[in-house]
Amino acid sequence: QVQLVQSGGGLVQPGGSLRLSCAASGRTFSSYAMGWFRQAPGKEREFVACISWNGGRTHYSDFVKGRFTISRDNAKNTDYLQMNSLKPEDTAVYYCNPRSRYYCDSAGSDYWGQGTQVTVSS
Repeated sequence: QVQLVQSGGGLVQPGGSLRLSCAASGRTFSSYAMGWFRQAPGKEREFVACISWNGGRTHYSDFVKGRFTISRDNAKNTDYLQMNSLKPEDTAVYYCNPRSRYYCDSAGSDYWGQGTQVTVSS
């Protein structure tokens, strides 16, 4: 069992920044990679970023590469998604999702954060 609590998000103007957090409990945090996904209204949930168990490897979707940074603090059982240069098309509900194993190429788990709304608008 993994429990996930997300925080951060909100309303920001285009070009602004936000940081999302995902605090995990239950399963040993350093035993799995962590991913972020998002879902905009009327669209499928899509992959945003992922970080390996020790932070040594990160992966990003093309549409956030260079603007978003994923990181983790295993001592705090928390991972983060720093979002810079936000665009209106980044508006979505963002979800954290532990992977099943150490690296991002492992399957996603059935555990999801509660979701955090990010709205980018002037």
